[in-house]
Amino acid sequence: MKALVWEAPRVMALREQKRPSVTADEVLIQVAYAGICGSELSGYLGHNALRVPPLVMGHEFSGTLAEIGNDARAEFPHLSIGQAVTVNPLWYDGTCEFCLRGDTQLCASRKLIGAHRPGAYAEFVNVPAKMVVPLPAGMSLRTGALTEPVACGVRIGELAGAVNDDDALVVGAGPIGLLALQALKAKGAARVFISDLDAERLAMGAALGGIALNPRETDVTQTVREKTNGRGVAVAVDCVGSAVTRKTCVQSTRSGGTLILSGLHQETSEMPAAEIIRREIVVRGSFSYNRENFAEALRRLQNEEVHLDPWIVEAPLEEGGKWFDRLIDAPGNVAKVLLVP
Repeated sequence: MKALVWEAPRVMALREQKRPSVTADEVLIQVAYAGICGSELSGYLGHNALRVPPLVMGHEFSGTLAEIGNDARAEFPHLSIGQAVTVNPLWYDGTCEFCLRGDTQLCASRKLIGAHRPGAYAEFVNVPAKMVVPLPAGMSLRTGALTEPVACGVRIGELAGAVNDDDALVVGAGPIGLLALQALKAKGAARVFISDLDAERLAMGAALGGIALNPRETDVTQTVREKTNGRGVAVAVDCVGSAVTRKTCVQSTRSGGTLILSGLHQETSEMPAAEIIRREIVVRGSFSYNRENFAEALRRLQNEEVHLDPWIVEAPLEEGGKWFDRLIDAPGNVAKVLLVP
């Protein structure tokens, strides 16, 4: 089969690999669409310790079942050959204290498809059957491939708490930023400010109902405070993950407000800790999603309550390297790239 292999920082190559076999508790999926995630962009640059080359990345995907292991067939009789599915790519053991309370994303044994094992930038991928989620009747494989990133947005909205009639800020108008914006608006946020250095990405945020702020043209914190009578926003979400964006979020959040850190561009950075302490800002990390968030994401997609159209690009798998470079250097008006094997 064809597979797109990350071999070194900023080096992707299309290779011929052996089609994976399945163990008794696994299934084989013929990949239809596989999205490019921001965490994979940092991995591609060599900035993400979770990913080590050579590696077939890809954890946002959909496809059809091509093979089902014997144990999987018995345990999951609802799965069938040819069925349209997506996958919750974050494996969890189901027995630890976090899994038992529903926080499967915090499982101490968690493993990510496309990081700890080969992912979906290939014609076929094998996964544990328990991670497979059938698509609702009538849902396209293209839409199904968006479930994973939408689930990240759902989780951010959940952690934001009650935002009805309050103002919020999202820093970063990439896919997760655009989905976080939609999640906050769905919860009744009065206004959602969104900032980004890329004017075309800001335009996408504005089209989705956000108030666009370009740091090249305006002081984001000053503008947010002016428009909120000096208070700041109730919730700020950093979907970039740099020292600058994290600082902007702290300074734009009102006293007693909530800061959600989602972006992972820099694994470590300085934070204005004294300001967080003195103004009692609540800082929350948002890492992926739990099972309920994933199911809710699929429901919202089915009901057309959230979307990234018309800014989705479909590209052949062999052009994956070019699109990684494009998304890093000059993304423009592209919210999501779906690679097609």
